[in-house]
Amino acid sequence: MRPFHYERVSEPVKAIAIRAVAPNGRYLAGGTDLLTLMKDGVECPDHLIDINDLPFRHIELDSDELRIGALARLSDVADAELVRREYPLLTQSIEAAASAQVRNAASIGGNLLQRTRCPYFRSETVVPCNKRTPGSGCSAIRGDQRTLAVVGTSAVCSAAHPSDLAVALVALDAHVRLEGAGSTRTVALRQFYQTPDTAPDQDTILRPGELIVEIVVPRLDPRTVGHYAKVRDRASFSFALVSAAVVLRRDGDQMRNVRIALGGVAPMPWRLPAVERALEGTGLDLRGVAGALETILADARPLPGNQFKVSLARAVVHRALQLAAGAA
Repeated sequence: MRPFHYERVSEPVKAIAIRAVAPNGRYLAGGTDLLTLMKDGVECPDHLIDINDLPFRHIELDSDELRIGALARLSDVADAELVRREYPLLTQSIEAAASAQVRNAASIGGNLLQRTRCPYFRSETVVPCNKRTPGSGCSAIRGDQRTLAVVGTSAVCSAAHPSDLAVALVALDAHVRLEGAGSTRTVALRQFYQTPDTAPDQDTILRPGELIVEIVVPRLDPRTVGHYAKVRDRASFSFALVSAAVVLRRDGDQMRNVRIALGGVAPMPWRLPAVERALEGTGLDLRGVAGALETILADARPLPGNQFKVSLARAVVHRALQLAAGAA
């Protein structure tokens, strides 16, 4: 790990101002991902701005929305009674992520910003990786392909996004509130991430120095149910090969307002709008859904080593739908 300057701040304006004059600086919250990347030499910031004293740890629900501060810890959000009661999908996705120790330290905002688990991006020995060093090439395309993305990829990068929570939030139509130098903006989380076409090293649309300060989730209809299903190599602590977050409104014996997001298959949580439309009005007994599910990832471009993800995604969505449709 290279030497760096450390500074702790208690005001958002101060944090943003410091970052503005430290182009190679990084914000430090839980540090569960950043510090690992620094130890492995993937990230080499010269200035760490500790933002843990900023006032962004709230978990609040009103008549219109759930608001979660970006510095709230994963475990605090998952354990919050109002989240378990009103948004069990969030609790399910967080409890499927990492270990209890990591969840106690990791922040909500940091979880959304964690970097890919592609083994070549995280290699201690530097190898060609366009996400790490743009223009150097992609070792994964001819190497270990098992965990790579199968959709939303480009000729320069096939890395998959790792967050479980982000998948659930995208299915819930969540937004993120961002603060920068003299500006505040709110962005739909599904538009926050970007594909690796021309800038594979840039995972999101964050502007230099911007902070995630809050996640906003619309209030759900009381008839809305959901489920998060995840397939991984190890149940104890492993990132998703494929995961699915399903949200739907029970309307008699039919499902309405279906929303589905996939994890582990793309450089971002991947919504399935065509499948959602095809499932609108389908019976909760799931008879007749096979045709709609067959179109999942129909536009995928898998590599030889991860073709299994396409059929696995269909099975995981079907399982999530079963569990959501059968929820009380």
